Amino acid sequence: MPTVKQHKRSLPKILTLGFIVIIIIGSLLLMLPQATQTGLSTKYSDALFTATSATCVTGLTTLNTAAHWSIFGQVIIMILVEIGGLGFMTFTVLLFSMLRRQPNLTTRVLVKESLNLESLADVRTVMKYVIGLSLIIQIAGMGLLMFDFVPRFGWGKGTYFSAFHSVMSFCNAGFDLFGNSLQNFGNDPYLIFVVSLLIIAGGFGFLVWRDVLLWHKNRQVSLHTKIAISTSAVLIVGATVIFWFTENNFHQLKGSASGFARLVDTFFLAVAPRTAGLNVLPYSKISMAGIVLTMVLMFIGGTTGSTAGGIKTTTVGILWLQSWAVLRGRDEVEFGRRRFTQNNVFRASMLIFVAAIIVVIAIMVLATVETVPKQFGLEYIVFEALSAFGTAGMTMGLTPHLTVLGKAIIMILMFIGRVGIFTVMFTVLNSDHPQKHYRYAEESVMIG
Repeated sequence: MPTVKQHKRSLPKILTLGFIVIIIIGSLLLMLPQATQTGLSTKYSDALFTATSATCVTGLTTLNTAAHWSIFGQVIIMILVEIGGLGFMTFTVLLFSMLRRQPNLTTRVLVKESLNLESLADVRTVMKYVIGLSLIIQIAGMGLLMFDFVPRFGWGKGTYFSAFHSVMSFCNAGFDLFGNSLQNFGNDPYLIFVVSLLIIAGGFGFLVWRDVLLWHKNRQVSLHTKIAISTSAVLIVGATVIFWFTENNFHQLKGSASGFARLVDTFFLAVAPRTAGLNVLPYSKISMAGIVLTMVLMFIGGTTGSTAGGIKTTTVGILWLQSWAVLRGRDEVEFGRRRFTQNNVFRASMLIFVAAIIVVIAIMVLATVETVPKQFGLEYIVFEALSAFGTAGMTMGLTPHLTVLGKAIIMILMFIGRVGIFTVMFTVLNSDHPQKHYRYAEESVMIG
């Protein structure tokens, strides 16, 4: 049996290659004639793009999901989204459980890495929560959506639509079966609110949910959970208030939607950019201030260990607290009567720096190879790049018109956003050099 030591340095490679294999298998299945409504094979570039978007729980697509793919193709997309959202290693452990076998040490270490767990002792407990809680939330979401979809579309279609959109909402993917996302439901606050709750539930992360559900027993939660919930709450409430002013409480829908419905739509506008990919209004109709805020939210994304992408709420929370502490003349970062480790602060800073470099390079390439319509400016490109990196799945219209190189850039961004910058970078850079046993003398550099 392979040992942890033998595989320790190659864990990022195994995780990265695992996602690539899933994407390739998905793309080949989507190429089958049975996957399309016309019975004709899909171009491999489009099948690969769709499989990448689904596995990376993004939702950007060069083809209309409702019009192009058959039920078989849509189910393949739904399965890829589920695998991508929960992590393929989760399903590996599930397979072991079904076969009543214990996963070996290497498998448990991989699960620990893929879910960002602190120790191997957490693997078994967390896996029960990941699988069980995901099923419960998605089934509950499906049931709530059926109250809306079944009266509209009948039992068969309504149940299928409820299942599909419950999976997409919880896994924070932006695929839909209406052809224009949720733009037909701007005056349906019940549906929009249910979808919002599913998005928030998926974006919180499994470790947060475990802490919350075990609070009655432990009477405490981890520092990770505290900062994740606090940062998410500030972002959601703050973004809702800002969007309420920038969009004038969705004045675009005035006359077709009630005041309360428009308020719920505004709340959804604050929730969805955190990697959900669904929208109630074309982003070409959102104000420029709203577009900028949306791009910031997409770059941040959800919580570490969740179905979301981006640099994560915990990263932003740590750096904000670090900046606030420095501005107040303090050396240590404190929150919830705890101190963050210097390694936390260092990794958070490096993550944002590397993410910014990747996104800027992608924007420069896209700006070179793609055509920007006359009514748009650079935001047309920037929005797409941040949407892909944050696995948000939102677009201002560029995705269906991407060139071959543009598709490749967007796929790379989606992949990095879902698998994780550290995992991908460690794989590409082959980060297995031995640690030095000596240090050079320190010297200060002027900053600021």
